[in-house]
Amino acid sequence: MQPNARPIATLRGPWGIPIEIDGSILFLAGLLVFLSARTSLLHGVLLAVMLIGAIGLHELGHAMATRALGLRVRRIVLHGGGGFCERQGRATPAQEEIIVLAGPLMNLALWALSGIAVWGAFHMAVAGGPTMNYPLWGAVLSYLSLFGWINIALFIFNLVPVQPLDGGKLLALLLHRLFPAALAMRITGGIGFVFSVLWIPAMIWLFLTYGVILFYFPSPRLHLQIMRGERAV
Repeated sequence: MQPNARPIATLRGPWGIPIEIDGSILFLAGLLVFLSARTSLLHGVLLAVMLIGAIGLHELGHAMATRALGLRVRRIVLHGGGGFCERQGRATPAQEEIIVLAGPLMNLALWALSGIAVWGAFHMAVAGGPTMNYPLWGAVLSYLSLFGWINIALFIFNLVPVQPLDGGKLLALLLHRLFPAALAMRITGGIGFVFSVLWIPAMIWLFLTYGVILFYFPSPRLHLQIMRGERAV
């Protein structure tokens, strides 16, 4: 999903990269706040900030890899369905693999750093003894842990082999290494089609088991078109 509407705000990110905020992200933030309103309005706001922040850092991972390979980043866009990093110029297949993988690896690194931070905050609380404000530190530990879980969830989610997620792109790149282009596309589309069909029962199970709602649904039609050679990846 790549919105074409004019962004509601443009921030200047690291290395001067424009970060465009699409208006649809307000819907995502508002929905998270609304769903959390019965528990705590503050919790909903913090959850929205952490999720959007994790998505932004994911895209920044793509941007960092792009720049490290000597390519130019045109912009980063954050929207209600996630985000994307747009670059100028063409990348080789090997460069493309590194750039695509960098986003999920950023989330994996943030998950690890969150775990280290939780460990450090816990030991600081223990060392503080009776003078430590335990409710405050309990909240700190809770939200550090939640930020870690958000990032590991984004890491796993983005590696599902459907288009246009990073996992689908990596699958296509790998298959192009192993097979002729036409066969690689058929296999990519076929695998993506199976995952996209199984997506809905998987989301129902996720909601009934963990109460998690995911507002992303891969297109079976798109993957059928890829499998038939009507669309390229």
